[in-house]
Amino acid sequence: MSTDKPELPTDAELAEMSRDDLVKLGAKLDGVELVEYPDPWPVKGTRAEKRAERLVALWFLIAAIAGFGFVGVFLFWPSAYVAPNTEGYLMYSLFTPMLGATLGLSVLGVGIGALLYTKKFVPHEVAVQQRHDGGSSEVDKQTILAELADAGNRSTIARRSLIKRTAGLGAGAMGLGVGVFALGGLVRDPWAQTESKDSLWHTGWMSPTGERTFLRRATGNPHEVVLVSPNDLDTGSIETVFPFRKSEDDHEALSKALKRSDNPVMLIRMRPADAAQVVKAQGQEDFNYGDYYAYTKICSHLGCPTSLYEQRTNRILCPCHQSQFDALQYAKPIFGPATRKLAQLPIAVDEETGYFYARSDFIEPVGPAFWERRS
Repeated sequence: MSTDKPELPTDAELAEMSRDDLVKLGAKLDGVELVEYPDPWPVKGTRAEKRAERLVALWFLIAAIAGFGFVGVFLFWPSAYVAPNTEGYLMYSLFTPMLGATLGLSVLGVGIGALLYTKKFVPHEVAVQQRHDGGSSEVDKQTILAELADAGNRSTIARRSLIKRTAGLGAGAMGLGVGVFALGGLVRDPWAQTESKDSLWHTGWMSPTGERTFLRRATGNPHEVVLVSPNDLDTGSIETVFPFRKSEDDHEALSKALKRSDNPVMLIRMRPADAAQVVKAQGQEDFNYGDYYAYTKICSHLGCPTSLYEQRTNRILCPCHQSQFDALQYAKPIFGPATRKLAQLPIAVDEETGYFYARSDFIEPVGPAFWERRS
């Protein structure tokens, strides 16, 4: 192939050249030789061409329907938290899967539509180009613009209004769905969520009737109730506890208390010398009972169980991502990705029975802060 560049046209000649002439000139100036540049549909208006066009349009239409479906699910699907095994839980449990399915299908539809259009309508050229150094001249700039316009013309997109309309509709609906993530807080009022005992605003430690919620030991038998007293733990030991109310002493309620994800609490009995050094969080100075401190087991990073306690250093550890919390400083994070302290449960001892109970629910978010919460 010859590498000699053609003679450059004058400005007047350049202004008079057609797009086809500019395309040919640009190819020569760039040292490009078009080996193959076949027209995908040499015979226009055939049934096969129309079927291909409708197939591309169908995928763009699917993307549009799924994109609008995502917005509809986000706005109108029941999303207020519903506890398992209660009325309305099925619809609530489908909220997140429906969001993922509709937005995923919208993105997939746009992608498949674009791939099919490229495969069926854009000429599959074979070109050989010589490399060269230096910047682009004015001639190069005009010829590349002509080549781009020619590529669009040869792809026949200009005359395929069905594909253009559905592509715009599909891409627009997908973009609207993606934009909902950023604008969701402005579209829906998070403070309109229910304040019931089964909402995300409260854990199983909240007593809806004011009845005392005792600390129950996990024995391995979901229907066995063993309460915890101050004499049950050795110095420097820990115990995982769950909520128990006497009015809920039935198999279903007992099992439910063990399954709810924000219920597990780590009850720690510190050594007296360590307990004397504890720095308490503001507003939580009386949440402990003597040497006993109760913290949620749900890590504030991604919700893994903080199931390890190092007695010598008084560190609470999360094994998932190695976050560490200092029990001597109100369980604040001192290492790892967690950025918020572990929520502390206020505890006391019942005068009549001698068992630990929760004085109230947590007053701060448990686990990873969900988007509705202020903190």
